[in-house]
Amino acid sequence: MKLKRALLFDMDGTIVDNMAYHTAAWTEFFKRRGTSIEHDDFFARTAGRHSREIMRDFISADLSDAEIESLNTEKEAIYRALYGPHRKVIAGFEALIAQAKANSMALAVATAASDANITFMLDGLDIRKHFDTVVGAGDVKRGKPSPDVFLKAAQQCGVAPEHCIVFEDAPLGVEAARNAGMRAVVLTTTMPAAAFAGYDNVIAIASDFSTLTLDTLFTHQPS
Repeated sequence: MKLKRALLFDMDGTIVDNMAYHTAAWTEFFKRRGTSIEHDDFFARTAGRHSREIMRDFISADLSDAEIESLNTEKEAIYRALYGPHRKVIAGFEALIAQAKANSMALAVATAASDANITFMLDGLDIRKHFDTVVGAGDVKRGKPSPDVFLKAAQQCGVAPEHCIVFEDAPLGVEAARNAGMRAVVLTTTMPAAAFAGYDNVIAIASDFSTLTLDTLFTHQPS
């Protein structure tokens, strides 16, 4: 019986190169409240975390769920207005997906994005059809670096963690993959390769998907 394997994709900054637009949206969101953020530090501290975690850290730990929902709706509306005209997948994505399907691999999205942003991206680009399952912020209690979103995606694919490869663009996401017992491929869409030097689960670093082949990546996996 052929070993079942899976590819788990973070969405923002990985399937699409959009993190600069999220940062611009956060910048505008905080500017409206008389606060400024330092972009690199903010990204390093927040990429992959749930927006509710970010709001409580940066605004107030006492925010109610209703207040969080209202604030998040505002921030994400800013983001979608900024990024909407620029939506496209990262180079080589469709070819890698075709490779995976030809090899009967399971495919999943495992993201900290809200349902609204998942719909905006996956349905806006008509790529939801590629995936066996989609796990978002609303499906798990903890954001990255907790492994919850990757473990749930693997479970729903019916694939053991050690036979999953995670595609990520952020250190917190790579850490979450490591915490899940999974290896990771890094895309340098938002941070340089040097930012991932301390992660022993990283098996490849690339600027996009076009140079990646599954035969090469899975030589790093247990048999």
